[in-house]
Amino acid sequence: MLSIPRSYQIYHFLRYRICILLFFFVASGCGAPHSSPEILIDMTYSFDEHTIYWPNNAPFHWEKSSWGHTHQGYWYASGVFSASEHGGTHLDAPIHFAESGWSVDEIPLSHLTAKAFVLDIRSQANSNPDYMLQVDDIVQWEKQHGFISKNSMVFLLTGWGQYWPDPFRYLGSSQPQDSTTLHFPGFSGEAVSFLVNQRDIYGIGIDTASIDPGQSATFQAHQILGKANRFAIENIAHLERLPPQGALVTALPMKIKGGTGGPVRVIASVPKTDLPFHTVK
Repeated sequence: MLSIPRSYQIYHFLRYRICILLFFFVASGCGAPHSSPEILIDMTYSFDEHTIYWPNNAPFHWEKSSWGHTHQGYWYASGVFSASEHGGTHLDAPIHFAESGWSVDEIPLSHLTAKAFVLDIRSQANSNPDYMLQVDDIVQWEKQHGFISKNSMVFLLTGWGQYWPDPFRYLGSSQPQDSTTLHFPGFSGEAVSFLVNQRDIYGIGIDTASIDPGQSATFQAHQILGKANRFAIENIAHLERLPPQGALVTALPMKIKGGTGGPVRVIASVPKTDLPFHTVK
């Protein structure tokens, strides 16, 4: 009986296994162009002359400083912009309401990408524009959608995005430059304390001008959040496009050294299977 060398057997065995792996690799579509199982959603409003800022803060300003063809024949364009830190889609750093809190540039990069949990209070806000998220709202939401995980971002969907960029409707006042006349929903101090102490979240966000309701005079949500060294994102766009959970959000603010806040680009990565039926690409 002919004896086959051991090395020869191993060679053909490995060759066979590689062929099988390549077959499944190709059959599954790996290595070939295919559609992504996720979709990216931009949750940021563009900055322009219509951008809403907190009352009496300097608005966004942009102008062309150079715009056209040079004497040498090539195109050259450049502009100048200025703005307050707190307007448009922006991030509030902890130092905004806490003396020893992080400034914008000090927030760890690892905190700026996290799982997103979206709490929908549109029904409550429709009947009461001054509504504040309560701890019981969070508990009831978790019974339906699951536990809010540690190191996540929690977003409050109020429906106020439908009023952007009308300052009168969005800020809920006929005198939007008077901060004492504002009406829009937000987080209660108790709800923020619960999310910080019981759920250990990285930050919160909202589709209104402030995480505190418009009628707040003491800004308890800001104070509690800042003292815990957590951040807030305000004036978030298209929050209704996110599912209650399943999205991954990245929020990268302008890195202003010592800044109390600044414009932020917020991007959500959402599995296509989790997209609400009304979401558009």
